[in-house]
Order: sequence, then structure tokens, then C-alpha cells
Amino acid sequence: MASIKDVALRAGVSVATVSRALSGNGKVSAASREAVANAAKDLGYVLSYNASSLASGRSRNIGIVMPTVSRWYYANVLQGATQELNERGYDLTLYNTSGEQRHRDAVFQDLLMRQRLDAVITVTLKLTDPELHQLRSVGKPLVALGGLLPEVQTIRVDDFNIASLATEHLVSLGHTDIAFLGGADAFNVDFKLPGARLDGFEYALDQADIAVNPQWLLDADFTTAGAYQKVRSLLSNPRGRPTALLCVSDEMAFGAIMAARDLGLSLPGDFSVLGIDGHELGELFGLTTIAQHPAAQGEAAVARIMELLGEGGAEDPAQTLPVDEFFPTEFVLRTSTAPPAAG
Repeated sequence: MASIKDVALRAGVSVATVSRALSGNGKVSAASREAVANAAKDLGYVLSYNASSLASGRSRNIGIVMPTVSRWYYANVLQGATQELNERGYDLTLYNTSGEQRHRDAVFQDLLMRQRLDAVITVTLKLTDPELHQLRSVGKPLVALGGLLPEVQTIRVDDFNIASLATEHLVSLGHTDIAFLGGADAFNVDFKLPGARLDGFEYALDQADIAVNPQWLLDADFTTAGAYQKVRSLLSNPRGRPTALLCVSDEMAFGAIMAARDLGLSLPGDFSVLGIDGHELGELFGLTTIAQHPAAQGEAAVARIMELLGEGGAEDPAQTLPVDEFFPTEFVLRTSTAPPAAG
């Protein structure tokens, strides 16, 4: 069975260089890294991560904490982060709080304190002062995805401006009777993202001198089925209906489109629908949306963690990295929005 010394001899480098090249810890030239990789492959050698961890003080394991994995956004963030960690030779430990306080307490009071992680990524969780203190006390790098935390490296989208831009698009088409489908109170927690999008919607209407109709401010549970019921009731109102609708998620926009079609309305001739997310099924529905690329957000969070761990090339990450960064979004125009029908 080949040893690390055999790999070093075959590659023509030191044992220390082999360890750095295969573990990813420390600087190694591209030529040496390739030589080590080829030698290890030829000899069938696999680095012992237990030994590597003892030598480096690293577990090569990153923790990700999120409130759920069942919704589209979180599943895609997880997919992107997992792919990026795999590329870098790191493991991932997922902590799902399931939206329950007791699970969240268990994560921050026990699981994260076991020193098995090199760093932590939180996703749309507004950490309390005690939670932040607990994480800082173990001295591990922290990146927050989805909302601003004090003195924490943060990556997020600008929810206010996303909703404002979406509303401006509908206004620019000539719509003045515009409804809003947001998240129910149960979902307006932590960074209150649905609330921020409602604020952006109302701001854009105010700038256009369009009054907000309180009866057209709806909420649902971020599911297609829940949105379908709410929008079907809205459009069935005999006292007038809106000509356009902004949904705070694409999945709810899908439900809105199906409700309108079931009532015999044509889209976008009778009714325009605009979503936020960039869901892969949006093209099938012809949905105009603002894509926030959650998988790329997950990749970006891992890249930021690697920089904080000293693997991103920066000599002093604390001095070179922005503390708060808005992740770029993309306006995607399809066929679900158009000017309102004349008359």
C-alpha cells in the first residue's frame, strides 16, 4: 500500500508539499499540485483526512444552517453550496432548524459548539445577540446569506429594490390597478423579506401617484396551491379586479396564472402576472420575473468562506472583503406581462 512518502518521491516534492496539495491547506504551485495529483492517482493513494485534520487543525467541514430545505430557494442555495464545497474538497454538515425554536436552540447551543466545523453559513436567519456571541466564542468564520447581520460578512439581494423594479415594470406598461401577493405573517420572520418586498411595491406605486388598494394586498404560504386559492377569489370579485399582480415568489405566480386561466382570462391580455425568484419552470409558464439565482448565492457564500479561511488568495481577508454585499439579480422578460386591455 502506497504511503505519502511514496507519492512525494514519485512527484519529486517534499512530504509537506504532498500534504498541502492534497488537503488544499497552504500554497502550492499549479505544477506541483498537478504532479502530486498524478502521482497519487498512479499509486492509488488517498490522503487520510483524520491525519490531515490533526496536522492542520482543520476538519474541512462547513456547517450550513437554514430554516427549511423543502422550499425552492433553500434547496437551490444548498445545491449551489454543496457543488462548490465538493469542488474544493470540503464536506458539508446541514443544520435544518425546521422553523422551530427548540431545533434552533439545539443548533446554536450544542451542535455548532462541538468544534467539528471550520466555518458556518447561515441562510435567511437573523441571529440574536446570544447566537452571534456563541458563534464568535468558538472563533469560526461566519457568512450570512439573505440578510444583514452586524459585523458579519453578508451576501443578500436587495428585496426592496427588486419589488420596486417589478412594480415599475407593470406601471410602465400602463397598469394602475395592481395587486400584490406576499407572504403570510408566519413567513415574515427573521429578516422580514416579504415585508421588504411589500415596502418596495408600495414605494413604486407612490412614486407613480397610484393609490394602493388595501383589498388587493394578499398573502399566502409561498406555495402554488395556496396562491391559486387566493388569486381565484380575488379575480372572482364582481366589484372589480386588478389588471396586474406582483407575486413575491415564482411558485405563487404559477398558482396565480393557473387561477386566471381557469376563470377564462387570457394572459397577458386580461391579466398580467410578474414573479420574483427565477424558478426553472418560469419559462414553461412564460413568467416575467426577477431572477435571484439562489444556487449562485450558495456558491458565492462558500467562496466568501474560503477567502475568510485564507484559501481565496487574499493576504488579509478581513481588510479586503466587503462586509455587506448585494448579490446581482436579473430582470427576465417573458410573455406574462403586457399593457392592460383598452377600455
